[in-house]
Amino acid sequence: MVELAELLRRHWPEYERQFGAQVLRSHRRAVQAILACRTARLGGELYRCPDCQQDHFVYHSCNHRACPRCGQADASDWIQRQKLKLLPVPYYLVTFTVPEGLRPWLRSHQKAGYSGLLQQSAAALQDVASREKYLGAQLGLLSVLHTWGRQLQYHPHVHCVVPAGGLRADGLRWCEPKNPDFFLPQIVLAARFRNRLKTALQAQEDFDQIPSEVWRQKWIVDVQPVGSGEPAIKYLSAYVYRTALGSQRILADQDGQVTFQYKDSRTQHSCTLTLGALEFIRRFLQHVLPQGFQRVRYYGWLAAAATARWQRILALLDWQAPARPPAPPRSTPPCPHCGAPLVWIGTLSRAPP
Repeated sequence: MVELAELLRRHWPEYERQFGAQVLRSHRRAVQAILACRTARLGGELYRCPDCQQDHFVYHSCNHRACPRCGQADASDWIQRQKLKLLPVPYYLVTFTVPEGLRPWLRSHQKAGYSGLLQQSAAALQDVASREKYLGAQLGLLSVLHTWGRQLQYHPHVHCVVPAGGLRADGLRWCEPKNPDFFLPQIVLAARFRNRLKTALQAQEDFDQIPSEVWRQKWIVDVQPVGSGEPAIKYLSAYVYRTALGSQRILADQDGQVTFQYKDSRTQHSCTLTLGALEFIRRFLQHVLPQGFQRVRYYGWLAAAATARWQRILALLDWQAPARPPAPPRSTPPCPHCGAPLVWIGTLSRAPP
């Protein structure tokens, strides 16, 4: 295993020398955070072992969402919070993808493009679900933006976790699908998503750079049942608080070549891919989101401003959300020599810039 931070220490100077003028500020911040993570640059905590009387330094994490060392605890907490919102109904995972011809424009207009993907995919779901022949109700959904494929290629798409049911506009009834084995039509969703996104992006700069055939193609939306919704929540947690590639998948960094492991989507077998170090860094950085961009969003009666509708749904279903379990007590790290719990001594300040 090769740590991503160590790989960047070796190759980032050359990458910056060649492409410094094109490196986005968000990419530069991400690299600086990964390189500083758990080093003296961020400060840390000083502990002492009561048994062997040795001092140990534990450096702070950077908490940048592109850092593979960070986010594990946050992901676990996010899963627990989402479980509290799961209703006692079947759930579906709806995935919206875009044609390859649109991806270059999205990569160069990330804020507008990604916001459009999230907003218009949710709106397409609401439009189709509101039709009486399908559901005739408003949905509540969780949307997550995902930008990478298994080989770190650029593949922006949106995952939506949706309960199989909704609230009528008058708020008096919970509506379920007429057919328990069918939720919403994929073809209709895809066409509605394409048309809404085209309309939303027409006001954006350089819209004419998008090939016209993109809007004439058949787009793809995948609708899959996921049972209680919990499996989908666990699946999406990997995209919410984890980065495109964890260090455990980087197998080697030799002679300017980086080899990493991935799982083939068709065979589900583990495979390896070797790229030049600079190409590897380029692929990794293209999945760093613009600063402040929210890749997780809630729509319909799951939105933060829809508390009254959420309470109405709980009453109609005669169901009460489970209480959130208390947070586990914060534990101190064990001594690496004898295993005894360390005692906190004090905080180490950050290194000067």
